[in-house]
Amino acid sequence: MSRDIAFYFDFVSPYAYLAASRIERLAAAHGRQVRWQPVLMTVLSKAAGTQLTPFVPMKWDYVRRDVARSARLAGIPFHWPPGFPKLLLAPGRAMTWLATTHGEDTAAAFARTCLTAYFGDGVDIEDREVLAGIAARLGVERAALLAALEDEAVKAAFRQASEDAIAQGVFGVPFMIVDGEPFWGFDRLDQLELVLRGTREAA
Repeated sequence: MSRDIAFYFDFVSPYAYLAASRIERLAAAHGRQVRWQPVLMTVLSKAAGTQLTPFVPMKWDYVRRDVARSARLAGIPFHWPPGFPKLLLAPGRAMTWLATTHGEDTAAAFARTCLTAYFGDGVDIEDREVLAGIAARLGVERAALLAALEDEAVKAAFRQASEDAIAQGVFGVPFMIVDGEPFWGFDRLDQLELVLRGTREAA
């Protein structure tokens, strides 16, 4: 069994952004690695037979308050991005390509930067030139990334990632799996840490 923490997220999820702000430090404290897995909530939601939160008015009103409150209590910078929500395909495709061509560390750094830019600074990360700029700062050729976003194989691989996640029982984001134990939501990181502590103390 892998000792990695599988971290499933969608770039459009504010709760995934909050979890992403903590997951690496949590993993490092217990000698673990995070395996970042971008997915699409639209695909997960359809498989689970649920509606996306922004389309459930009563729930959406609560979530808008809860996200802002959760970020404030956790000390994480947060702003609702202009035009939120939107379907963010390009960042997931870009990360899928980066993981294959430049390694998972570069792909994870790209994901962290995109999430911070989107929810911290209100930057439109569906803008391909913005993504190319983020990638360039990580040593990736702009032209290569822009070409990858149009590559049918990359698009298919990103779609398959969501199907693979569903096969693992993933129905929402953020979703973490460690030592076979699943955890859904930013508010489950404390429980995840208890599992990590127990494993570490038992070793």
